[in-house]
Amino acid sequence: MILHPLPRVPGLTVPAPLLAELTSLHASNRDYHFLSGDFPAPDGIRPEQVADALAEETANPDVEVLPARSDGKLVGVAITLARHPDPADPDPWIGLLMVDAGVQGQGHGRRLASLVEDRLRAAGHTAVRLAVLDGNPGGLAFWTALGYSALGRRKDLQRGRPCTVLRKVLAKRPASGGPAGA
Repeated sequence: MILHPLPRVPGLTVPAPLLAELTSLHASNRDYHFLSGDFPAPDGIRPEQVADALAEETANPDVEVLPARSDGKLVGVAITLARHPDPADPDPWIGLLMVDAGVQGQGHGRRLASLVEDRLRAAGHTAVRLAVLDGNPGGLAFWTALGYSALGRRKDLQRGRPCTVLRKVLAKRPASGGPAGA
């Protein structure tokens, strides 16, 4: 899997082929979008809606949008936030990790999460947080299986939706060439 970060520029224009792929990816996750309310009509997500959402994300210099490809096909996207608006929160956040519904269950989500964690670790971070919306037991099971622990419950900052906040300590990876301590 390869990540292709979108440039962090205000007014980003996503190339039409990538925008079509990202729209298809979002549309494939209609149940999540019904739960999240991120798009007003999850059965009719349009490219201009996705473009607007991405432009809003990339206008924040602390946000990184990471489309993920496997064998040349867009299989997922992750959105990270280097700094949370709450100054008491020292960790970066994974704001979204979404895998195309047509390829879920094939390990793409785990691989994408691992690559995001590697990027954060390489940037000097020692932990990462995320929030799972209430009503998303599959999301909660996914993240806890990856070693994330619940810190508590609160409402998200964007829409006041109830969620569980999780955190994972980013252990240092062993140097290439052998296991840790070798």
